[in-house]
Amino acid sequence: MNKNARLVRRIFVYLVAVIAAIVVIGIIRFTASPALQEILLDADASFWPFTVQNVMWVALFIGFGELFLRWSAAMDEESQLRRGYLPTRGEPLSDEILFRVKEGITQRKFGRAAFLPRMITRTIDQFTISRKEDQAISVLNSSLELYMHEIDLRYSMLRYLTWLIPSLGFIGTVMGIMFALQYAGVPANAEAEDFLYQVTSRLGVAFTTTLLALIMSAVLVLLQSLVQAKEERALNEAGQYCLDHLILRLGRA
Repeated sequence: MNKNARLVRRIFVYLVAVIAAIVVIGIIRFTASPALQEILLDADASFWPFTVQNVMWVALFIGFGELFLRWSAAMDEESQLRRGYLPTRGEPLSDEILFRVKEGITQRKFGRAAFLPRMITRTIDQFTISRKEDQAISVLNSSLELYMHEIDLRYSMLRYLTWLIPSLGFIGTVMGIMFALQYAGVPANAEAEDFLYQVTSRLGVAFTTTLLALIMSAVLVLLQSLVQAKEERALNEAGQYCLDHLILRLGRA
């Protein structure tokens, strides 16, 4: 898949994620109890729907969309092992076989985008030039290190979102405390019978914003860890595949 196709797909997934967040917000708004709406949406705010909680929900679902993209990439990497790039019958790999393997990878429409075909192609190129197995192993090891770093870079957006959501929660808490103090600072409000109730309710919403943000962030970090482990495991299996069916059979023809 080329860069333009990946960009279009990412934009589409983000749009779906935003729409899903709006739908969930609407469901909570019209089906949840008033107390739950206050906690999850700050529904009584004068500036609703532009509340910190709603922004947090949108950020959470964008994170889910990014996780879907990463999970799809991990599934595609795992599927590479079943595509039979290398012969597995144990025969030595002659120059003719290596040439056919490389040609088969090149002719695939999206063949060179995944980790495994890229590792195979680089290793074959190095061995063809140097005719030395140790240099082919060195290229394979370097490729594994680069691809592991590439995987880590792919999670930059998720790491930002797991930072952003708690930050939004803290911002909501500060804003709630500010509004409570502003209400308490008005002399007419201080004489009202429900003065204490109004102040404490505002403070309660302020602190539940941080609680909600921490829960959202914890869920996102857990899912990120699972998906990243799946993608890294697929890379490790690709490296093992190259060792078993390419490196150990080079130069034996």
